Amino acid sequence: MLLHSREAKILVALLISMTAGAIALMTLGSNPPSAGAFCLSRYYCLDPVEKAISSQAAKSPGRWNRIEVYYSGTKTGNIELLTALSGLPGPEDVNCHFVICNGLGGGDGQIQSTEKWQRQWSIIPSQIWYGDGQTIRICIIADSKTTPPTDFQVKRTEALVEGLSRKFDIRSESARYPGDWR
Repeated sequence: MLLHSREAKILVALLISMTAGAIALMTLGSNPPSAGAFCLSRYYCLDPVEKAISSQAAKSPGRWNRIEVYYSGTKTGNIELLTALSGLPGPEDVNCHFVICNGLGGGDGQIQSTEKWQRQWSIIPSQIWYGDGQTIRICIIADSKTTPPTDFQVKRTEALVEGLSRKFDIRSESARYPGDWR
C-alpha cells in the first residue's frame, strides 16, 4: 500500500511539472528568451538548405572545389542591402554566392542565393579577395567584433557547407571559416 502511495505521488509530481513546462513554453510562443536555448520551431520554419543550393544553370562535375565563409562587416543586411551599401548597380553584382541573414534585414538564418550562384558564375577577384574561380563564397551578415553571428547563422552555415560539400564532392578541409568562427 505504501509503495502505491509513493508511485502516485511521483506520477502527480511528474504530471504537474510537465504541465507547468508546457504552459511556460506556450506562454513564450514564438518569443523565446534571447539568451536561452536554441528554438527548433523557428529553425524548422526556414527553407531547406537544398532549396538554396539548387540553381538554374547546369552544374558540371568538378566546377567547385573550395568553400570560403566570411563576415560582411555589417550589423544588418541581405542581398539588396549589400548591393546598396557597396554602391553596386544591381543584386547580380554582389560578389558572393550565398548570404546568410541575421534577422536584421532578412530572417535569422535565412539563406539567400545570389545571381552569381543561380548562373554558376565565379566570383570576381578584388582587393579584399584573391581566390580562384572554383571557390564558393558564403557571406555571413555579421561583424565579428560587435555583432557576432547568431546561433541560427552558425547552424545554417554549417548545414549549407555540409550540403555543398556533399553535392559537389568538396573535401571538408577545403572549407575555410573566419578565424574566430565558433
